[in-house]
Amino acid sequence: MVSHVYSESYVGRTTAERGADDKVLLHLMRRGSWRFARSDGRGEDITVPAGSFIVRHDGPPSLFDVESGATAEVMILPASLIQPLLGGSQQIVGSAHSAEMRVLMAHAHMVGETACDLTAAGVQSARDALIELVKGAVRREFDDAEPRLAPALARAAMEIADGRLTDPGLSPASLAHQLHVSVRTLHRAFVTAGEPVGAYIRRRRLERARMELAAPVRRPGIAEVAARWQFADSSHFIRAFKNHYGQTPADFVRANGTSKGTK
Repeated sequence: MVSHVYSESYVGRTTAERGADDKVLLHLMRRGSWRFARSDGRGEDITVPAGSFIVRHDGPPSLFDVESGATAEVMILPASLIQPLLGGSQQIVGSAHSAEMRVLMAHAHMVGETACDLTAAGVQSARDALIELVKGAVRREFDDAEPRLAPALARAAMEIADGRLTDPGLSPASLAHQLHVSVRTLHRAFVTAGEPVGAYIRRRRLERARMELAAPVRRPGIAEVAARWQFADSSHFIRAFKNHYGQTPADFVRANGTSKGTK
């Protein structure tokens, strides 16, 4: 199970017992922090800040303290498959921005978006892929040759690219490096998305540029937009824009109101 958790502020304790529902929990902190401590005083307190995750066995009763305004994504996982990887401390802490965690969360989000449409076989396949990706996050590696993980790898690359569209260094090679895969593997993953990596980057940059040109006030000029979204120059931007939308940026601006700032 995957759920989103928001808390105004909460302090409490778990009462987990070994049994049929023995489980491992993964908390990925988006905002605020979540502190865990053993109620028997053994072991160290662990505070998981925003941008981090913890995978922990929900074993002996523990205390927890959730910061006001904290938000997290929580997965409940079968202990029999994950617990043996956690070592003696029975918990692993890491960065939410690691390549393995990015791919895991991309898969989890895709499953959440399509769960209602999945067949029984599809649910089982999605569950198996999720477990393998959790194992990868714990081990800090994942099997990039596994075909079932290709859509999640492509989705993770898209999410990274969307946050770097103004970066002149954004390229298939830089995305592959950030996700610890080869460029060939990344291109192969994008086959499942039906669009090459470079084409995705170019389309998303054109979409952002078009949004800026549609702004009702403080609309930037075409040259400024071209430079911000990493087109070589205005001519390249105009040509790409027309090929994609069927009209030049200037024509688009005129169709959407005043032509101020379109030089």
